[in-house]
Amino acid sequence: MTESRAAAAIDLSDVYKSFNGVQAVNGISFRVETGQTVALLGGNGAGKTTTISMLLGLLSPTKGEIRVLGARMPDERHTVLGSMNFSSPYVDLPKRLKVWENLTVYAHLYGVRDVKGRIRELADDLELERFLKRPFGDLSAGQKTRVALAKSLLNAPKLLLMDEPTASLDPDTGDWVRSYLERYRERTGATVLLASHNMGEVERLADNVLMMRGGKIVDQGSPKDLIKRHGRDTLEQVFLDIARAPHFVEGEQGLEK
Repeated sequence: MTESRAAAAIDLSDVYKSFNGVQAVNGISFRVETGQTVALLGGNGAGKTTTISMLLGLLSPTKGEIRVLGARMPDERHTVLGSMNFSSPYVDLPKRLKVWENLTVYAHLYGVRDVKGRIRELADDLELERFLKRPFGDLSAGQKTRVALAKSLLNAPKLLLMDEPTASLDPDTGDWVRSYLERYRERTGATVLLASHNMGEVERLADNVLMMRGGKIVDQGSPKDLIKRHGRDTLEQVFLDIARAPHFVEGEQGLEK
């Protein structure tokens, strides 16, 4: 591998993944450069979750190569797991443990040195103090989302994989979280891969967008480029075009009229 390719935070080359003969991911290739925020978009069943699971090293590709922070996944994932993290409001933490207990367990798993100090810092940043001593299972959906974000930032990851990071949050809190993520990336130079159905969020945060359908990447570009190429006013309209279109071709032309 050349030095330029090794510099990418994420590098997928001709990746396939099938389950019992069903092709969930069908020959995708893409790169995410260090410091970028890239959105992975698509309807249900497009292949987003499978792709993220392979990036985390939880699934092995049927074919192709995946490198994350220079490590080949899943064989070398142990070398980079301490530098990456994942956030999803749809993955519950142990419900009987208090919030601070959950964060303490995960901080130790990620090798955080000053565990108490890091939890205090995140609790202050994300305004978690008032429910640190409450069982995770007793929290509202929005509170759980904020705890999931705190968990994902415990190890100050170089690569952050995010699935619907502002789901269940009211508009004001959702805006606050987006601002926090913008500041975090600017401060740390972290790379973010974002899966979201909030197109306004994607337009605001993403440098580049990968549109998936049927396990393939059918279009990509900056939010502004995609909106212009499809002749639409918003990224949501582009998303609906792709989700509802009966036929797609890959490449710069995007939707085949």
